[in-house]
Formats: sequence, C-alpha cells, structure tokens
Amino acid sequence: MSVTKRAAVVGLGSQAHKDHLPALADCRLAELVAVCDVDADRTEATAKAHQVPGFTDLTRLLEEVRPDFVIAAVPHHVGREVIEVCARAGAHVMKEKPFATDPHEAAELASLCAKTGIELMVTVQRRLHPLYAAAAGLLAQIGTPYLVEGRYTFHCPDPAAGWRGRADLAGGGCLADMGYHLIDLLIWYLGLPDRILADTSAAAAPGADYDAEDTALVHLAYDSGLYGSLLVSRSAGPRTERLAVTGPHGTVTVERGTLLRLDPAGQVIESLVREPAWPCAPATQIDHFCRVLDGTSPNPSGPAAHLPHAAFLAAAYASQAANRPVDPKEFLV
Repeated sequence: MSVTKRAAVVGLGSQAHKDHLPALADCRLAELVAVCDVDADRTEATAKAHQVPGFTDLTRLLEEVRPDFVIAAVPHHVGREVIEVCARAGAHVMKEKPFATDPHEAAELASLCAKTGIELMVTVQRRLHPLYAAAAGLLAQIGTPYLVEGRYTFHCPDPAAGWRGRADLAGGGCLADMGYHLIDLLIWYLGLPDRILADTSAAAAPGADYDAEDTALVHLAYDSGLYGSLLVSRSAGPRTERLAVTGPHGTVTVERGTLLRLDPAGQVIESLVREPAWPCAPATQIDHFCRVLDGTSPNPSGPAAHLPHAAFLAAAYASQAANRPVDPKEFLV
C-alpha cells in the first residue's frame, strides 16, 4: 500500500490557487505540508488558510520540512533555480509547463535530474486525460495522416501584464505558454516535424509595452507528406482548444470534453464525451506522480520527453526571425 507523499507548493500565484492547492485537498496519495513564495504576505495568507508552514526561502523549506516532492508553479524564468535547489536536496519535482525556456536549459536540467536521481514530471495534464489517450489509439483507424490542424485561443484582457509579457522572462509568448499543450499533443501523436515556418505577432494591444507574442501561426511539414498548422492566440476569443488529424480514411478530432472520429465526408462514425469534474485533472496528475515515485507507474512526461518541445519552440522562433522554414532537429541538444 502506498504511503501518503508529503508535498510542498512553490509559487503561490493563480495556478497554485486554482489547481494545485485544491487538487492536493482532493487527491488520495499526497498531502500539503508547506507552501513557499517570495511574496511574504501572500505566503502568510496561504499558509494560514491551509494551516501549514509558510516560507519565502525554498532551501529553508526543504531543510526544515523535507517534503517528498515539490509542485513548482513559478514564472518560467524561475523554474531552473527551483529544480536545481530541489535536486541538491533530493526532492522530486512536479513542474508547471514549459519544462525549460530554451533547448540548452532543457538538456542541462534533464542531465541534472538524471545525475541526482530525482523524478521530474511536467504538468501536461492531457497525457493523463482518457479522451486524449483514446485519440492516440483512434489514429490508426484513419490511415497515414496527411493533414493536422490545431487551434488554441482565448481572450486575455492584458497580454502585456506581468512577466508573461516579456519574452526574456517567459521564454516566448503564447506559443511557449498555452501553446505548449498543443505542441505536446502534436509530438505525442505525430512526432517532431521536419520543418517549421512560424509567424508571430504582439499587436493585439496597441501602445502596450510587451514583446512576447500574443498570437502565433505555425506551419508544419513532415517528410512523410503530412502538413498542417497550429494557431495559438491569447488575445482572440472565443476560448477554443482543438486538434484534428486527417488521413485517407477520415479524421480524428479532440477538443475539451469531446473526441470524434469522422469518415472522409465528415460524418461522425463514433464519439466519446467526458464531462469535466474539477479539480479532477490536477488531482489525477498529483496521484499519478505519487505512483511514479512509488515505482508503480511510468512517468509519461519526464525531462527527456520534453527535449523535442524545447527544440520545436526554438525552431519556431528562429523561423520567425529568419523568415524561412527551420528543421527543429537542429535544436535538439
């Protein structure tokens, strides 16, 4: 029988309060034992609300509380430091995406995790969602894919707000942030493309001071003859998340809560629907990570699995700068 794992949450922004803290209260295999944030007032309020110790220094937390793992929900540019501190202390990490801000950081962190023996799982929760897993199985029914179309959009009132508006801190804009989920699905289902041609824009809020793209369009090509595109925007509503893969025998479409297999004319052959049950997804992630730590489940989203994601992003931004297609494999470190 599994022993309950002791978890600390580092970074007490909206993601922690929306997902990770409620999920820890709902999951079966872990309990919250400490919280940490550089903002002392935020830490004090959260610690009091959850009746656990609060810290503004991660090293001190790890020394005094010794959690089994840390949930890192920190700004992208802080992620490396958190992983390094946890690795030195032998604490495992469940980290909010992206894994890293560039391919070299990704390779170095993957090496660090391997050398120190810590487990790290990136929170791409669709890997543990039954509809997305079923979609992977249905792809065999449509034959060799020749078209892929992805879209992830929603309206953010202020794309310039905070660190997410600065490319040097975030490692990119919407493509590196919310678009990471689409990239993960693409690589999971179809592998890393052979050529990428990207265009990005930071023009949704004229006069605002930000350089991290609010909109990105990425064209994809595979040597197999598969082509497609991903459209990502955090300025264009309504909220839409969809990926469709088409082959000679039909199309598999997956979006939030719905999976469809269509015939070549677009008629529905079969469908699956799953009603959301919040905070089911983040709680499922935490419980799965606990089983990874127990050695009873594989890690579906470890460091090595995310090296292609970093290469994809680097190739997209290099393509946009050079105005030409780029092979993402050139960025695999």
